[in-house]
Amino acid sequence: MRQPQPTFEVDGAEIRHRRMQMGLEMTELAERVGISRRYLSHLENGTRTRMRPRRYAALCKQLDAHTEDLLAPQGIQPLKE
Repeated sequence: MRQPQPTFEVDGAEIRHRRMQMGLEMTELAERVGISRRYLSHLENGTRTRMRPRRYAALCKQLDAHTEDLLAPQGIQPLKE
């Protein structure tokens, strides 16, 4: 049986923030990473939250980010009363 590929859950707001901070248009960043502008848009607005390792690594490289910098916050649960 085939195992699914691992994915990274990303923080779209952080991706957008870094892209804008670097002065990159969405189309330019998407081309550099090797993804479509639409896919990048979905990541930034939260419609899509997961990326495969190769594309995630390319995104981190283009945004000059460490591997953990673009990951979504994990484990934040509201307190139950």
